[in-house]
Amino acid sequence: MTHFTEEIFEPKDWVKVRASTDGQQSFLTWKGSIYAILPEEGKHHLFNMVGMSVARCLLNTDGTWFLTSRELAYYLDAKTSQRIDRWQNPWTGETVPVVHVANHLVQRHLKYNFPGIVTADLTTFIVDLFANYPNPLAAEYRFKEYSPQPIYQATELFKFIVPTVELKDPNLTSVKQMTLTWDRMGPWLPWMKMGNHLGSLVYSAWGSKVADIKDLPLLLKTEINGNLSLYQTAPLSQIEAMDMTSWIYFKTHFDAYLTGKVFPLSQIQ
Repeated sequence: MTHFTEEIFEPKDWVKVRASTDGQQSFLTWKGSIYAILPEEGKHHLFNMVGMSVARCLLNTDGTWFLTSRELAYYLDAKTSQRIDRWQNPWTGETVPVVHVANHLVQRHLKYNFPGIVTADLTTFIVDLFANYPNPLAAEYRFKEYSPQPIYQATELFKFIVPTVELKDPNLTSVKQMTLTWDRMGPWLPWMKMGNHLGSLVYSAWGSKVADIKDLPLLLKTEINGNLSLYQTAPLSQIEAMDMTSWIYFKTHFDAYLTGKVFPLSQIQ
């Protein structure tokens, strides 16, 4: 039986896993499946997905760390894994535009230590996130058919697995080999136009750290090198602005959604 220990890691160790301690940016990519779960029904495999994040970790003057990043993700056909820009809702029969994920700013202070499981070969960081806050769409009547619930609530469970020898090597600023798993449970996406229909979404994905844009899946690489060049780099410093989420993005670009535009839009508007 493999011997393991449970350890607590400082934010600097996590920085080495997620990006680099010398301020260089790092790319993650992932793919997976998205399922709908409704009361008294079996699972519905609605979509596949592919995504990426480019991040940079910055050392503050007080010795703490700050992460700044951008992320893209695309919803794909569940059978062919081809990008879809229109989706026929099987419960309402309505065809709606697909609003792919384009979060041009995701930031957070790395204030807390990280639990991990360590073996001689591998170290697994465990990051469990539980979101619970007022739904930014709920207060406006125009979003009643899209996301009327007063509270946004979701759970995201990450595992980041790295070679123990790389993590503990003081001469390395960044762990080069990293694989990840990501599971998410959350509400219907606003663009699905599910209103108060009972049910939720479950995401199951896996991925890795990659060296550069050229190592991303073709769809992501093509989009970033085309109309989404902003996602080639993480911000060079902390930006005093609100994080972007799929709910805020939908609210910001609701008029474009109603006119059937293809997402992501080519520039921040």
